[in-house]
Amino acid sequence: MKSTIKKTVDRIVMRRPDDWHVHMRDGDMLSRVVGYTAKQFGRAIIMPNLAVPITTVALARDYRIRINAAVSEQNFTPLMTCYLTDTVDAGEIEQGFKSDVFTACKLYPANATTNSSHGVTDINNITSALEVMQRIGMPLLVHGEVTDSDVDIFDREAVFIDQIMTKIIVDFPALKIVFEHITTKEAVDFVKVSGSNIAATITPHHLVYNRSAIFKGGINPHLYCLPIAKRERHRLALRRAAISGSPKFFLGTDSAPHTIENKQSACGCAGVFNAPYAMESYAQTFEEENALHKLEGFASQFGPQFYGLEPNTQKIVLERANTVVPAMLDIMDTQIVPFHAGETLGWKLAGLA
Repeated sequence: MKSTIKKTVDRIVMRRPDDWHVHMRDGDMLSRVVGYTAKQFGRAIIMPNLAVPITTVALARDYRIRINAAVSEQNFTPLMTCYLTDTVDAGEIEQGFKSDVFTACKLYPANATTNSSHGVTDINNITSALEVMQRIGMPLLVHGEVTDSDVDIFDREAVFIDQIMTKIIVDFPALKIVFEHITTKEAVDFVKVSGSNIAATITPHHLVYNRSAIFKGGINPHLYCLPIAKRERHRLALRRAAISGSPKFFLGTDSAPHTIENKQSACGCAGVFNAPYAMESYAQTFEEENALHKLEGFASQFGPQFYGLEPNTQKIVLERANTVVPAMLDIMDTQIVPFHAGETLGWKLAGLA
């Protein structure tokens, strides 16, 4: 598809992007964070790992109602996902997909990340679900990390590819799979050589910093996420993939809000809240790589293409301007530290065209 970006020195007009991986939380937190996503993105894949995970059509429908009720912006569509468990009902999955409630299913290895204790303990436990998903063309979204205590945290994505992902694509060769928030060169290479039914999302934060930043000047818990950032060679591989123009790689923020108390505590909850300045961050990265002309494909075209949807017809405007990211955002009766806190970005989201 030909890019519709019209760029002068100081302005980019492009199709409205979509976020193919975001955490909205629920309750008061949902009502305070959803607007950051809705003002930029036309659609968003909503993660199902709430305290009570979204495992049924009824739960997904109710959650979608709560999201829509919290959104003031027009033309924003939340796309719901089903949380896979060892005992998930394959019939429920098919019903949800055919009734346009579920867009995809999410595989969390048990205890891999926030609210994943109900996740899958053995891939063989969800064989019937994967068979149904392959038959009906429903995408599988994968948090690709093993959780074995004897595997180094920085190796868990690569080991997952070897032990789990390769098995899935052999057993289910036609299954559509999104390898989410990839962090390693191994994941980039795996997606590249796999079939057209395998794609990956890349976050803004994994494009910006490597693992050393988490420990620079002391531990920075606000850069801690899962999968954790890796070595510099992996960050550079992600940047090359993002700007490659390959439809296998597209935007997914994995924006995950946690209050400052939950980040700066013994919990040290995993997640980076990047939604407030996501497009500004991506634009800065693409400009640094002399690839602004590739931004629209990555942000607005390749995701819909993979999911079998039409790209958005609305457009957004990014303008060259200094955007000062605040050190903290007031959320509910506390604060959240956003990605790029205290930094100045070179682009500003000016709104819809």
